Amino acid sequence: MRASERAYARLRADVLDGVLAPGTVLAEVEQSVRLGVSRTPVREAFARLLTDGLVAPLPGRGLVVTRLSAVGVDELYEVREALEEQAVRLAARRGDPAVFAALAARFGDAPALVEAGEDGLRRYYDLVGEFDAALDAAVANAHLVAALATVRTHLVRVRRLARHDPVRLRHAAEEHQLIAEAVAAGDGGLAAHAVHVHLHRSRRQFLAAVTAADDAVPPEPPVPAEPQAPAPRPQEVSA
Repeated sequence: MRASERAYARLRADVLDGVLAPGTVLAEVEQSVRLGVSRTPVREAFARLLTDGLVAPLPGRGLVVTRLSAVGVDELYEVREALEEQAVRLAARRGDPAVFAALAARFGDAPALVEAGEDGLRRYYDLVGEFDAALDAAVANAHLVAALATVRTHLVRVRRLARHDPVRLRHAAEEHQLIAEAVAAGDGGLAAHAVHVHLHRSRRQFLAAVTAADDAVPPEPPVPAEPQAPAPRPQEVSA
């Protein structure tokens, strides 16, 4: 793997996992030392993170990890709703019913996972990842899959805010089970409706989590005003 690929993969993972928290300033020299690569691969990785929308330019200081906002979550869910409802409709027509029936059965056991600590949460999110991969394979549409991948990148950060809400996670597992059952039955309309309900509930939860996180961030101190030089005294004119 090229150095730029390694640098991008590490930086992307650190942003998504919260190692590089929202508001963190990223400088080429600092990150090249941290990652053990030269500045050129870091510069290339920064360019890809900009394209992903995970960082933003900070004039004179490099880049800054973007913050999640209520407006951003709303925009993400507007796109997610359109893409995922279409995806399950296609999957219901084109997918292998046995694959989704098996996933539905596993989601039936998933509520117990969210009570089993970090290992259970990891296994639950691995199951969600398997469902997403099965959906991508079933829709058989490269453009739709690419668009879903972009949305999921940002969804990882949103999910982290509400990772430890077992009540919501149990409900989410039940909602995924219903979606998978509808796809397995070839009922695209029911699958799309189940997705709509699931996204409505998760959107409401994540908006609350983002708002709470925003409230917990202390306001940035005001930038002190530059001292004003005293106005020059008028020159005296001799008589």
